[in-house]
Amino acid sequence: MNWTDERVEKLKKLWAEGLSASQIAAQLGGVSRNAVIGKVHRLSLPGRAKAGGTAATARTPKRNTSAPRAPNYASRITTRTVTRQQGATMLKEEIEIETVEEMEYVPKGNVVVPISRRLGLTELTERTCKWPVGDPLKDDFHFCGCESPDNSPYCGYHQKLAYQPINERRRAAARAG
Repeated sequence: MNWTDERVEKLKKLWAEGLSASQIAAQLGGVSRNAVIGKVHRLSLPGRAKAGGTAATARTPKRNTSAPRAPNYASRITTRTVTRQQGATMLKEEIEIETVEEMEYVPKGNVVVPISRRLGLTELTERTCKWPVGDPLKDDFHFCGCESPDNSPYCGYHQKLAYQPINERRRAAARAG
């Protein structure tokens, strides 16, 4: 099927009347809906509003879902302009960076750190602490190896590090944020 001048004029007229691509294809005969859509696109005919609503029923703006911040807290997100090279041109683009507040480590008093037995992986048993110490890629990597209770993979000291009570975590989160 060829697009003759008459068929193109009829297509333009039907499109201007607001008929759908399927209806136009049926009236023209011998063309598919996709052929009509393709020809409309190549002719750069003006688009129409999407089906399913008018401009009055447009989507409502998205609400801010985060809780409002107190005015004395500084914003954690800062905007920074970055220059990025693309092809032969340079683009300037603003990106948002979330800043992280650095926290100071305050150790608790009266903490006794057990002396590690420095066991290798093959030396561990059900009753030894399996807390890893050091970098696994280095030669001095080892496991704590101290005695652990029946139902735990860690000794008493490392249990306190691994299993923090919920209240402790909430307090730490409240202090941080």
